[in-house]
Formats: sequence, structure tokens, C-alpha cells
Amino acid sequence: MKMNEEMDFPDIYDSATSLVEGCRLPVKMKYTDDWPLAEIVSIREHVGIRMFYVHYIDYNKRLDEWVTEERLNPREVQYPRKDGTTASTSGAGAGLSTPKRIQASTSVASSHPSSPISQEIPNEVPILNQAVHQIDQQKKIVRRKKLAFNPEVEESIEPSSAVSGPRQTGSMAVHNDDIITRMKNIEMIVLGKHRIRPWYFSPYPQSFTKLPCIFICEFCLKTRRSETALFNHRRKCTLRHPPGNEIYRKDTISFFEIDGRKNKMYAQNLCLLAKLFLDHKTLYYDTDPFMFYVMTEYDDVGFHIVGYFSKEKESTEDYNVACILTMPPYQRKGYGRLLIEFSYELTKFEGKTGSPEKPLSDLGLLSYRSYWSQTILDILVTVKPTEDNEKPQITINEICELTSIKKEDVVSTLQNLNLINYYKGQYIISINRETVANHIASMERRKLRIDPNCLHWTPKDWSKRTKW
Repeated sequence: MKMNEEMDFPDIYDSATSLVEGCRLPVKMKYTDDWPLAEIVSIREHVGIRMFYVHYIDYNKRLDEWVTEERLNPREVQYPRKDGTTASTSGAGAGLSTPKRIQASTSVASSHPSSPISQEIPNEVPILNQAVHQIDQQKKIVRRKKLAFNPEVEESIEPSSAVSGPRQTGSMAVHNDDIITRMKNIEMIVLGKHRIRPWYFSPYPQSFTKLPCIFICEFCLKTRRSETALFNHRRKCTLRHPPGNEIYRKDTISFFEIDGRKNKMYAQNLCLLAKLFLDHKTLYYDTDPFMFYVMTEYDDVGFHIVGYFSKEKESTEDYNVACILTMPPYQRKGYGRLLIEFSYELTKFEGKTGSPEKPLSDLGLLSYRSYWSQTILDILVTVKPTEDNEKPQITINEICELTSIKKEDVVSTLQNLNLINYYKGQYIISINRETVANHIASMERRKLRIDPNCLHWTPKDWSKRTKW
């Protein structure tokens, strides 16, 4: 009899039908046997199958994905409350009033569009302008629907100006998460011989987000909807390298300097592409105040993009990098550190010290810490004692002058390496033999280096120019 009762009245939380956006529950992670806690960001039906877009809590957003019901554990679901917190339903004491609240919330969940709303925009408007316009329209629609359901949430909704606000940093700026930008909207891209799965949201128009794959010309970075369209484009495209001036070449590595005002379309397409792999930035379509430095690798076909960084023409805070990215096929091969080294080489030519704009991505922070550590250690290991002193002496300011690394970055790196000690009323830098040996071995493995003799570049004084 007890068994029949259990069959007639199953636990309501054992089913995924009551799940809504904002719920948290264990989800089986792809390619593993782990069940980390995840938040449901969006829900949709695809070919009659209910799909859930989940973000794994305390994991990078690049791991976010669409999952089916089989990978969810609804027995331990935590439902969202009106105050923004979550309520657990596992164990005793789970109230039966929750499903009523869930049913009301479902109308909001189903109202969220899965991709930007299509609008008729003239063809001559650059693609990034279209994308920003469409995202702006979608946010307004989402906001109106949320207000229609619950007017009390008006103050908590991000205004549409978050996409096109006045603060511009490297054509990208720090963004706040919302239902739109939290979800990947491009399934796959083809760039040259590489087929790459994007990591994050990028505001491509809706017509591209509906495709299983988009095709990008690796030289001009224009986007096409099919392989045939890309083939036809390549027959007409005359570019075999990024537009702008080649300011560095050694072996197969070249750097091209691109003015965001003179090559606006290329700069905008570069930002759209980069946003697929950068999480902490929101795109702006005004690229005029920025210079872009694109690193390429040369072969018989042309100069293939490896990575890039952008830089403000005038930075009041001495930023020498606004955004920086190594394309995924070239990561973990030393190219990221080469990009960083090149940015500091430009800063040396300018006779300044510089620092990257914050916040850095997780991979960017690792790359910078590694570069700072190796560069500073290289100075400390090679410094020689003066005639009057048995031990070599060097100041923090001298390290900054030799490396062009800003003072706060030098100090934080020395602290991170535990090289600064307080002794007899003053701070001293001490290095043991093991640290020196590890550094020498690391530098021997580092094959890619910037040769200053191959850099042909004259710094521009943008403050004296009336117009960019």
C-alpha cells in the first residue's frame, strides 16, 4: 500500500518540469563524472526536447552549456526567491507553496528571447552598430515584460545604456551580467584552417546566432553565413594581412599597427571576434580613440592572425593595454607572453612605464604574472655589484625604468614571489639559488622573444593632435 501511495503521489521536486530560470541544482558536467552546483540561466524547447542553459557555480563561464533533463538532479533544487536568494527543497521542511511561485515565474522565463531581436537596419551601417542596436532593443523588450509582470523590480533592472554607455575602454568596457550577455550565442566559427567553439557571448546580429557555424575571413575579418559565401568573398578579397602598417617582423612573426579611426570596419570586426573569447568586456562601436596591434604568423597563404591587443591613444592612467587576446589555437605556445612583451617594448620606446587595464581575464592574469615574474627575475639575476659593495644593489624605481613595468606591478610581483624582506630597518630583495636555477631553466625554454632591433616604430604624441 505504501508503494502505491508513493507511485500515486510522487515527490514534485523529482521532476524537471517545475524548474525555472534562477534555480540552482547539481548538474553532470560534460566529459566528467562530477555533479557541481549550477544555475539555470535560460530554458528553451528544441525539437520537442526541453533544454536548460546552465552556469556552473565557481567555474569559468566558458564551461556554460545547454544540457538536457537527464543531466540534472532536481531532487536537490534551490528555487529563486523574490529577494534574489535561493531556497533549498532538499530534505524535510520543503514547503508546498513553492510550486505556486514557480508557476508565476514561468511566464517571465518563457518571455526571454533566446537571441537578439531582428530589426531592419540599412546595409551600409557597420555590423557592430547593428549588433549594439539589436541588443539595446532586446534589453528594452525584456525590461518591459519584467515590469509588466512585477513593477517592483524596476529599480533592479540594468538600463539599456549599459551596452552603449559613454565610458569606452579599448572599444570594450567592463559589463554587468544580464540574461542576454550571460549566454553564448554563437555555436561555432571557422577562421582560416581553424574550427573554434566560442567561449562567451558576442553581440552578433540575430541572423548569425541562428546558424550552426559562421565563417570569418581571416584577413579582413568579415563574417559570412556559409562556406560557399566565404569562398566567393575570398575570391574578391585582396587582403593577405591586416590593414595598417607592419612595424615588426622577425622570422614568421609580424605585428601590424591599425588605427581604429582609419580602419574602423576592421577594428569593429576584430572586437566582435575577440568578444567571443573575452568575458569581462562589453563592446562599443566607437574605435576611434584606440590603436590595435595585431600579431600574425606568415606562410605561403598570407599573414594569419595569432592575437592582438588594443591601446588607448591617450591614457590618463598610463595603461599600455586595453584588451589583449591570443586566439585559442595559438594559446599555451608562448604567443600570449610575446604579445605582452611587445606591448612593453612599445612602452619602452615611449620612455614610460605602463600597466594593463583591469580587470584582466583569468588567463590574462596568469600570463601577466608569469611575464612580470620572469622579466623582474631576469633583471635581479643579471644585476652586478658595484665596486664599493660586495652585493648587487638595485631600487624599485630602477627596475621600473629597465622593464617599463609600473611600480605597483613590480611591488606586487616581488611580494607574490616572496622576495621582499624587512632587515635592519630597510627592505631588501633576497633570492636563493633554487629560484635562480629555476629562472635560468625557464628562460632557456622560452624560445619566442621580441627583438627590439626588428621594431620600426615612432611613438605618436596624440595630445598635440587636434583630431585623430
